[in-house]
Amino acid sequence: GQPLQTTSCVLTPSKEGTGTVSNLYLYDSVLMLANAFYRKLEDRKWHSMASLNCIRKSTKPWNGGWSMLETIQKGRITGLTGIMDFMENGSNSHVQFEILGTSFSETFGKDIKRLATWDSVHGLNGSLKESRIENGMQGVTVKVVTLLEDPFVMVAENILGQPKRYKGFSIDVLDALAKILGFKYDIYQVADSKYGSQLTNGSWNGMIGELINKRADLAVSAITITPERENVVDFSKRYMDYSVGILHRKPEEKINIFSLFAPFDLAVWACIAAAIPVVGVLIFLLTRMQMLRSQNPPGAHHTSSMSNSLRSAIWIVYGAFVQQGGDSVVGSVALRIVMGSWWLFTLIVCSSYTANLAAFLTVSRMDNTIRTFQDLAKQMDYAYGTVRDSAVYDYFRAKGTNPLEQDSTYAELWRTISKNNGQDFSVSSPSEGIRKAKKGPYAFLWDMAVVEYAALTDDDCTITVAGNSMSSKGYGIAMQHGSPYRDLISQKILELQEKGDLDVLKQKWWPRTGRCDLNNHSNAQPDGRSLKLHSFAGVFCILAAGLLLACLVAALEMWWNSNRCRQEQPKEDKEVNLEQVHRRMNSLLDEDMAHKQIPAPSIEISALDIGSMPPSQQREAVRDYPGTGLSVSTFLPEQAHGVGRTLAQGPGSTLTLPLSSSTMPSIQCKHRAPNGGLFRQSPAKTPMPMSYQSVPGGPIPEAIEHSTSI
Repeated sequence: GQPLQTTSCVLTPSKEGTGTVSNLYLYDSVLMLANAFYRKLEDRKWHSMASLNCIRKSTKPWNGGWSMLETIQKGRITGLTGIMDFMENGSNSHVQFEILGTSFSETFGKDIKRLATWDSVHGLNGSLKESRIENGMQGVTVKVVTLLEDPFVMVAENILGQPKRYKGFSIDVLDALAKILGFKYDIYQVADSKYGSQLTNGSWNGMIGELINKRADLAVSAITITPERENVVDFSKRYMDYSVGILHRKPEEKINIFSLFAPFDLAVWACIAAAIPVVGVLIFLLTRMQMLRSQNPPGAHHTSSMSNSLRSAIWIVYGAFVQQGGDSVVGSVALRIVMGSWWLFTLIVCSSYTANLAAFLTVSRMDNTIRTFQDLAKQMDYAYGTVRDSAVYDYFRAKGTNPLEQDSTYAELWRTISKNNGQDFSVSSPSEGIRKAKKGPYAFLWDMAVVEYAALTDDDCTITVAGNSMSSKGYGIAMQHGSPYRDLISQKILELQEKGDLDVLKQKWWPRTGRCDLNNHSNAQPDGRSLKLHSFAGVFCILAAGLLLACLVAALEMWWNSNRCRQEQPKEDKEVNLEQVHRRMNSLLDEDMAHKQIPAPSIEISALDIGSMPPSQQREAVRDYPGTGLSVSTFLPEQAHGVGRTLAQGPGSTLTLPLSSSTMPSIQCKHRAPNGGLFRQSPAKTPMPMSYQSVPGGPIPEAIEHSTSI
């Protein structure tokens, strides 16, 4: 019979060339089976099928199966894949394949042509081996597309009317390959200034698009090898490893000379400052209560003692707080409890201050708070982004949107980078990102080699780099898919690596000691652990303030004492507060009389002390010390010789001193004696100390006029 026509079948073929190979074969298979059914029904040779049941033993095969297979083999139809005519062994004798490939020539001509054919009768007709260029790349001129990226590709000089000349690390690698392989190149910049990424419509932009559209043979710049790019173009072996760096401005060091107060809050310092006088007053009150209970006779002389005790109590509390000790406090149980509580309080405060100060200084010595992607995602001070439609941008998008990614850091990074489709924080070019990082709080995520070079050559050395290895990627030379240059270029790159030529080129563009030293900021130096002067400037300020305050107080004391001395009226030379002498002698006798005998000449008083008392007090004072010699020292302003006299009181004798010195010249107060008295000096001449030896039991003559000093 006649083969089945497509017009008489319900199946209608799709337009030729619109489906895949599998769809074409599927369509031809259904068409062939429908044609066999149609012929069976037309010849009335259809075998009805027996009913089936679930019992396998009773199931009989369909007798029409072999008949249907014979009908299919005998049929000859034309489908979308060609004529289908099967032989006895079941193979189609009309199958034929055409193998296509890219053709290259030394004259820079390239085209897609048929490399070989295959059919069931003759088999393979042609060669599937990759087309090679004779004599390598010797004499070949290739067209190279590039993109400016410091320090990979930079403009060396731009002379009007002449082609641009370029320099950089990638250009040096290209020149080394051209010298070894013997080829020449013409270089131009890509129009859109992009490396290449796939658009929504499936096409590619940037340098990758130039290669796909066969407008360039090689792409040389800081282009990274990615799986997406390797699907459409070929890459050479990597000539440099790749990682992502974080470029940001160095944090400004905040100098606080009073950082020693940082471990405690201001309220804590205020409470400590208030606790010292409070505890001092409490100790003073407890001490006074103890003195009252000890039955000490009250007197006017306790006023000065009370004032001194208050100052002493506060001084003891302060000394214990700064761990310098102080006078021992021996008193009641209450007083001991107060001091014990204060010592415990001081121990806790000082220990807490020492620990917090050590932690504060350790944290403040940290050079940089951003060292990894995790640190960048957690901080809130820096905005961050990368170049839109770049390999780094695609990497963070793939990691951040992957639901199987366990690390949530990439999701947080991608939310910030892609905010408003990357318009808020991402930039359009690497140079824009570097400028943005220099100006303010912005972290630029880009190739480590690029940002490290930018930090090394920065004029102000205000930016630094934190590294994070992104993946096992590298920089390579991109070329058209199926290019015969790939193996030749890759082989020579490996030779350059083995010889160390690539390391020399790296040292040329990334010197260890550039304009800015990055090691001081990335690695901890030994001297970086030492404390700087500004950390302890506050201590020296406090010391200087204390010294100045002490000098000021000393000057005020001198001024006050001198002014007070001038305002005092001159008294008689012989006036003495014998009551003070009396108290002094009583204290001395009470303490030492039980242990030692006071010799007669050991107690000395001056005539000034005795003469200042009324006569009754004079006699009473002398009677209190029987057998005690009184040595009187006088100054005779009118005489140049001295006579010593010892006044001894015998039984029943009296000591008579003149109480008036109206005939004596006026005196002036010059300075204070070491024992607290005042030297009195006549204005006539410098007084000379003279000694008198008294007649036993005799009175002191009143006719002798002299000046007396304590």
